[in-house]
Amino acid sequence: ATGPWRDAGPDTRAGVAAEILARLNAASFEIAHAVQHTTGQAFVMAFQAGGPHAQDRGLEAVAYAWAEQKRHPGTARWSKPQRKGGPQVLDKKFTPVGRGVSLLIACNTFPTWNGYPGLFASLVTGNPVVVKPHPGAVLPLAITVRIAREVLAEAGFDPNLVILAAEEPGGRSAAVLALHPDVRIIDFTGSTEFGDWLESNARQALVYTEKAGLNTVVLDSTDDYRGLLANLAFSLGLYSGQMCTTPQNLLIPRDGITTDQGPRSADEFAADLGTALDKLLGDPARAAGTLGAIVNDGVRDRLEQAASVGRTVRASASVEHPEYPKAVVRTPLIARLDAEGDREAYTREWFGPMSFVIGTDSTEHSLRILRETVRAHGALTAAVHSTSGLVLDAAELAALDAGVHLSENLTGGVFVNQSAAFSDFHGSAANPAASATLSDPAFVTGRFATLQSRRPAPAEETTDA
Repeated sequence: ATGPWRDAGPDTRAGVAAEILARLNAASFEIAHAVQHTTGQAFVMAFQAGGPHAQDRGLEAVAYAWAEQKRHPGTARWSKPQRKGGPQVLDKKFTPVGRGVSLLIACNTFPTWNGYPGLFASLVTGNPVVVKPHPGAVLPLAITVRIAREVLAEAGFDPNLVILAAEEPGGRSAAVLALHPDVRIIDFTGSTEFGDWLESNARQALVYTEKAGLNTVVLDSTDDYRGLLANLAFSLGLYSGQMCTTPQNLLIPRDGITTDQGPRSADEFAADLGTALDKLLGDPARAAGTLGAIVNDGVRDRLEQAASVGRTVRASASVEHPEYPKAVVRTPLIARLDAEGDREAYTREWFGPMSFVIGTDSTEHSLRILRETVRAHGALTAAVHSTSGLVLDAAELAALDAGVHLSENLTGGVFVNQSAAFSDFHGSAANPAASATLSDPAFVTGRFATLQSRRPAPAEETTDA
């Protein structure tokens, strides 16, 4: 399948990819239901993140892949004057050539949003793609592969440029495929453990990973305490904290922070955050629409373990889903920790609806912890709340040192765990939580090489010249 796809060139490949995306867009509701019932996302999130927002990310990858392949001209005439006789004239041709078979290892929680960038970046740069869905979320990517194959066939290409490699739970096909010598590109979203294994063992491939880390919020001061609490509560509750961007560690001086509602100690802030979550999730229907459901038993087990970490300020509670009474729905747990005594607990990733309010010596101490923990363990997001320009500047420097994207003073309808295609970078190879950014030139340039051929120009043309 690869030869004709390579020969088609970047323009045709990008056009086919755009048609695939257009048809995925038309199937957004079908995909939304598939995402909802495989991931546990509430329907609105499943529609937005699994449909148009995922397609945005796919289109962004198409644009980067097309632009980078077009950066070099397709043909050129080279001429070198000689002391005697006419010049040496060569016609040169430059062809983008894919690196090889691309393996997409998708995640359970956001199969399309996290899967589409790698799928389309590889396809547009000339590589066939093996789509290996998570056993718990096969259907959204099965629909995607079906549509991609239909478009490829209609465009006159072998549909086997995109194939599905599903497996039963507990299978090991991802590890087997990842070491196959023909697999030259791997896109992975999932656990740090398997991501690290891929980076260490799949030596024949270029490996792009998005793993996880210690997403951190530094609290210094605010002039909108209610807005801060509401924004943070929604960030923690959205999809039950099962987003790779959800804050885990909330760093606040033990003596507290200044707010427009008066000073708040670390203990008072933790209690106020619990109250904000109670207000957000008080109505079962609204709670279900925010929380969705727990995606797998691993998250539920971690939630039970977190109940014994530090001092629980707000315990997790069960919520009955009004439409799906058998769904496992849990509210977030908030625990109070100390920066010195509980370091072992908060320097471990706790994926799911659990977050820690961690008392520090000062804001300076909080920023030092941000810098140290993210450097060592990685993070996909960081945030700061402060009314001081000096503190905001110091937080930006800490984020740059740690290699993490930073959000400042979010109190409205934009949340730290959301990012927009064509506007926000997601992930950073500058810290251990990821080896790629969605999307930037580095995400696509390694997927192809520009190969050159050259020959003497026809004599009659050089004579005319």
